[in-house]
Amino acid sequence: MPYWLHILIIILIAYVVISIALYYLQDYMLFKPEKLPNDFEFYYENQDTKEYNLETRDGAIINGLLFKPKGESKGIVLYLKGNSKSIKGWGKFAVDFTRHGYNVLMVDYRGFGKSTGRRSQKAIKRDLQEVYNKIKERTSENRIILYGRSLGSGFAAKLASMNHPKMLILDAPYYSLTKVTARYAPFMPLSVLIKYPLPTYKWLKYVQCPIHIIHGTNDKLIPYKTSVKLSKVNPKLTKLHTVIGGGHKNLNNFESYHKMIHDILNSTLQDIDLSTTSIHVQHSSKSNKTNI
Repeated sequence: MPYWLHILIIILIAYVVISIALYYLQDYMLFKPEKLPNDFEFYYENQDTKEYNLETRDGAIINGLLFKPKGESKGIVLYLKGNSKSIKGWGKFAVDFTRHGYNVLMVDYRGFGKSTGRRSQKAIKRDLQEVYNKIKERTSENRIILYGRSLGSGFAAKLASMNHPKMLILDAPYYSLTKVTARYAPFMPLSVLIKYPLPTYKWLKYVQCPIHIIHGTNDKLIPYKTSVKLSKVNPKLTKLHTVIGGGHKNLNNFESYHKMIHDILNSTLQDIDLSTTSIHVQHSSKSNKTNI
């Protein structure tokens, strides 16, 4: 056997072995769950909370925590968190919405916190739709806000595409999870291997409510240009909010982020009479040196 053919066969075998390993180990590589015992008691200082457990049709338990505002509620934010830890640690961010008078419901995906069940993209989407349906039993959809953070942005976009919430807020979203992982394994056939493609861009096309995208310019995990690209998918309904200098995990440390949340939650959509603007005015192609 020629030496070059021997080397080629070794490379091909290694490629196949790595591909198989990526397929079966991706859950461990993508998700960083924190398991909590069933008797764990959530506690947040100065926060009024109530714990819920939803049993799904396949027998899994989805654990969630409701944070209540002081006074009458303006609506509810379904907060879909990132891929690490559990709602025990994420709960501290609920105050950014309860302070504006909104209930906040955070849920743990399968295998996170107290939630159980075998994890898959299809199962998580189905679980979250069941959670959304439970919310609809208690309030109207025009009072429901979907907030997706990082990993949760794709699931939030999917929920918004299948329902009619008041608005969709995406925090550090990805174009698709396949695109994100491709940065770290550019030579692997991830479009075939990845079990969680989460094509946010596809689902955004079908969203009919206002879409707000928040992203930091210094995000090293999911580049800011990703949100610029996403903002062009459904441009008439989308507004891009830029946190100058913001990274992937520290947007809450920026005053500009909290001003954005305030403006988003308290804004009302107004139609603009474009006939009174300069939208159709064209610059002259001829240079006029007297004008500055």
